[in-house]
Amino acid sequence: MRAQPNLRDILFTLNGSIIPVIVGRLAVIGFVCLVAILAARLHPGIFARISAIPFTLIGIALSVFMSFRNSTCYARWWEGRQLWGQVIVACRGLARASAGLDPTARRSLLTSACAFAAGLSARLRRRDEHAALARWLPDEDMADRPNPTDRVLQLAGARLAELNLSGQMGEIRWSVLEGHLAQLSAAQAACERIASTPVPFAYSLLLHRTALIFCLLLPFALAGSLGWWTLLPVLLVAYTFFGLDALSHQLEDPFGQALNALPLDAFCQTIEREMQDALAG
Repeated sequence: MRAQPNLRDILFTLNGSIIPVIVGRLAVIGFVCLVAILAARLHPGIFARISAIPFTLIGIALSVFMSFRNSTCYARWWEGRQLWGQVIVACRGLARASAGLDPTARRSLLTSACAFAAGLSARLRRRDEHAALARWLPDEDMADRPNPTDRVLQLAGARLAELNLSGQMGEIRWSVLEGHLAQLSAAQAACERIASTPVPFAYSLLLHRTALIFCLLLPFALAGSLGWWTLLPVLLVAYTFFGLDALSHQLEDPFGQALNALPLDAFCQTIEREMQDALAG
């Protein structure tokens, strides 16, 4: 977690900033500003009939609309974070509840937990799911399975059922362990729902077009009265609108690989480290 930004960070930090994503659009708006300023200086009064009042009203409406979209996308990101927290909690529960089991059976169960996390991460990021699972379960053939990650839970559940039927594990422990597997399955289904249901395209397109048109036309409303100072408010508005728009786009897919997406690799490493520590005893 990064510390609260200081003045130096605010002015100069680019790592973690949205500026590299929107610098091209800011350059276009800056160029339009220069064109408007030069036109106003060469032909005084050319923009006199363009009032800034409509832009004020449109800007307020656009800000509310953009804030609503940003909140919607952040809610998706936060739900994804909660679901991966649920995955970590369920894996820890498996490690705790499986203590005292036959060492071979316990190793198989906790290895399956690591495989599930790796498979889920690969599935959500559209990577090679089979390769991620093969690292932990090299002897399992998942090639013909439509959902290999869920298959890991099915195999783990089947092994637990066998232990229960053979008398190697009591009903209460079996019920607790099966409950943790159910939590993992529920988390996977919810993550897949988020990943497969983006914010409607028409909804995002409307906001993109409105913000772009607003920022392109704003310089012509201000150039006549502000002159070279037009660059300051226009670029500030463009940075805010384009930045929020780009940030919302990143948060919309919390499992992607954008800078502000969830650190799925770090979550998987946490699970792997804790499962291996539990096995080491």
